[in-house]
Amino acid sequence: MGPERKLDVPVYDLSLIRGMWEVRVKKHRERQTKEKERIEQSALARIDQEWQYRIYCKTLKTSELNLLHHYLERSTLTDIQPCTESDQQQCQDIQQDPDEVKLSFQLEGERWMDFPRELQWMTYLKEWHVRRTRICRLPDYLALFTQLTVLDIPKNAITELPPEIGKLTVLRELYVSYNRLSRVPPELGNCEKLERLELAGNHNLSELPFELSSLKQLVHLDIAENRFVSIPICALRMTSLQLLDLSNNCMTDLPQDMDRLEQLVTLFIHKNNFTYLPHCLANITTLAMIVVSGDELTCIPTKLCNNPEIKFIRLYDNPASKEKKKKKEEKKKEGVSRRWREQREGEQVKDSGEKEFIEAYISSLQDRDTVPYATTKVSISCLL
Repeated sequence: MGPERKLDVPVYDLSLIRGMWEVRVKKHRERQTKEKERIEQSALARIDQEWQYRIYCKTLKTSELNLLHHYLERSTLTDIQPCTESDQQQCQDIQQDPDEVKLSFQLEGERWMDFPRELQWMTYLKEWHVRRTRICRLPDYLALFTQLTVLDIPKNAITELPPEIGKLTVLRELYVSYNRLSRVPPELGNCEKLERLELAGNHNLSELPFELSSLKQLVHLDIAENRFVSIPICALRMTSLQLLDLSNNCMTDLPQDMDRLEQLVTLFIHKNNFTYLPHCLANITTLAMIVVSGDELTCIPTKLCNNPEIKFIRLYDNPASKEKKKKKEEKKKEGVSRRWREQREGEQVKDSGEKEFIEAYISSLQDRDTVPYATTKVSISCLL
């Protein structure tokens, strides 16, 4: 073959080739997803878990193994057993419900820095109650607890929620208040049966993912004491919402389409920077109570504040507490340092105590008859 000989090579449309490969890659990924779902739904996962459990039991001492078997046997009981001292140390409690047995796991105390190893075999549990510990992350096996309906983990040191939380499809209540969250995973939107969500007091939380719009059964949303500058878009799409707590954030106004929340009953927006309230709030026929800060609020819809069916509560800060707050800010600017634990505990005690006080006051109004607008203007000092 001489050096001057030329070959004619056919040139094809590269876009067609790329499209063909994209189709193949898409089909391959779909096959992988179906295979993964098939394995998860098959008995292989349960068999593997059983073998892992047997291997784990081989590493335990006789006393530890007997204790673990004692806990597993309690899952079949129908009556509440008296809580012994060893039970309190392991913090596992079984409660009786009129309709069914509810199995709950309880953990409390600063000595806990991680979840006990035995917990990974107790996938039959339906409730977790973990409070006031130094645990900073949820376990990797959280997705195995497919029967979990209540995840109550406030006042810990948790920095993030894992994406696996989206696999808890029967979860109804999630309490993650007073932790260290800075974001919420979009996978939480897969928990479509969620009815209560509390994220108050995380301080670094400033937004919620749009995927949470799929929480159509959510009736209670609490995002107080964070850094939200506006109401999350997803919150306006939670059509079943009855209670919305936006208090103690950095908001300056509310959107003009707040009336999309057609079932809203209670709205907490005090301790923000509102100077006016939008007229759309008057269009929410189910609204029964609004709590606002009265110091800077100058413009209120007449139809809203004069409605005899709405308890319109204005909270005024005590001047003495304002001075204390100013002094505290000045000390902070001067660089007065404190230990992390003392500062964190102080924040939790102050914030949760104030929130409990407001909730107690509001609950005392629930049973009262509706009173005129003039008598529902109250002056309360929340920071004593």
